[in-house]
Amino acid sequence: MYDLHPHLDAEVEPGSNILFTGPPLSGKRALCLDLLANGTEQGEGSIIVTTKDSGDRMLEAFAQRTSYESRPVAVVDCVTKQQGDDVPERDRVKYASSPVDMTGIGIQLSEFLQAFHQDRNITHNRVMLHSLTTLLMYSDLQTVFRFLHVFTGRVQSVDGLGLYCIDSTAHDEQALNTLKQLFDGVVEVGEDGEPVVRLAEA
Repeated sequence: MYDLHPHLDAEVEPGSNILFTGPPLSGKRALCLDLLANGTEQGEGSIIVTTKDSGDRMLEAFAQRTSYESRPVAVVDCVTKQQGDDVPERDRVKYASSPVDMTGIGIQLSEFLQAFHQDRNITHNRVMLHSLTTLLMYSDLQTVFRFLHVFTGRVQSVDGLGLYCIDSTAHDEQALNTLKQLFDGVVEVGEDGEPVVRLAEA
């Protein structure tokens, strides 16, 4: 099981994918990073797929929560190359050319999962994708749905835990409901108050 305490009052099965919805600045990203850092402290792998901030910025935010120097923490950065920066791959950071490059994103994720799960025998890995809203700005719903279908399946196949952020105010109800079909649970993060956890019945 993946224990989400103390940040969320929940435990979820390995292979689960959870969608975090809420308005901008409601703390979705911070909550997901907290959950990732928590896993890192328990010896789990953490992979951040970022379509919004550079990999370095995400690692800085992560470092504020827990030290990751010798730990299995990695980032798939879909931002830096799009901005025209020529950057070498590092052990911890791999680059997709842009948020549109869903094939590239999938390949880099698979490489990190293989490195952690198969090569280093880390059985529990948490994967965070921030943010689905950015993907939907660049591609249509059908394309993003297909991509997420593969992405969530990949997380499931290694008994991982997937955490995905989406801005609830940027999309219509139909789009949100379409995407929700792919997930095992939804966490609604409001501007105030506690996050509401809705997990699918096992």
